[in-house]
Amino acid sequence: MATSLVTGVDFVVVPARDFDASVEFYGTVLGLPCTSRYGQMPGAEFETGTVTLAVMATEAFGMGFGANRNPIALHVEDYHAARAELESRGVTFTSDTIDSGVCLMASFDDPAGNVLMIHHRYAPRAEAA
Repeated sequence: MATSLVTGVDFVVVPARDFDASVEFYGTVLGLPCTSRYGQMPGAEFETGTVTLAVMATEAFGMGFGANRNPIALHVEDYHAARAELESRGVTFTSDTIDSGVCLMASFDDPAGNVLMIHHRYAPRAEAA
């Protein structure tokens, strides 16, 4: 059996238009710890517990801007409590609660239009065949 060259995901870039608004959103609204700022460049890293979200004003880094319209699923332990808390902090969900039969989830946008979702898996994963 060959070993994989890839052993994990270090970070995901989250494009920002208004960097300060995005930093406020990820740090205060979502409550994620900011573990790194990119000096004078508009970039900051926020920890989710499994993957770092690198919030960057991508145009300042020569990457152009394009909001990610495919959701980043953020794990929560208590879906209903997390949704209620985020709504109390001003988050507007763009979908009703989706119950897939194994998990609960709902989507919302960050200040730059990137889609995020809260996600809670309540059923155990099926064993691989």
